[in-house]
Amino acid sequence: MKYMVIIYGNKDLWASFPPEEAGRAIAEVNAFNRRYAESGELLGAYGLGDELTAKTVRVRDGVPAVTDGPYLEAKEFVSSFFFLDCEDEARALEIAAEYPFASHSAVEVWPVLHEAGTAM
Repeated sequence: MKYMVIIYGNKDLWASFPPEEAGRAIAEVNAFNRRYAESGELLGAYGLGDELTAKTVRVRDGVPAVTDGPYLEAKEFVSSFFFLDCEDEARALEIAAEYPFASHSAVEVWPVLHEAGTAM
């Protein structure tokens, strides 16, 4: 079963890490990614830009409108996500609990119910 794991963050959280601790945290995430990529359970991990780089697109009456920022006003934003392929939800939750930033921020685990095929 596939799962999407979403990690939230905010500028206050990132600013709270002294430079040496930030480097250590990044190394921990890289080690986490390597461990689960080698086990075959991590399908991909992606870090995102902050809320200042996000854009929202809405189409009304056939006219697209693009605005700056995420679609919701919130203190936290989606900062990264990864995909898992695990035997069951219990295993996905176990892996999510090991994510280094789980002790600093929310980590959501969503089952992937449908995967659209793409032709290239």
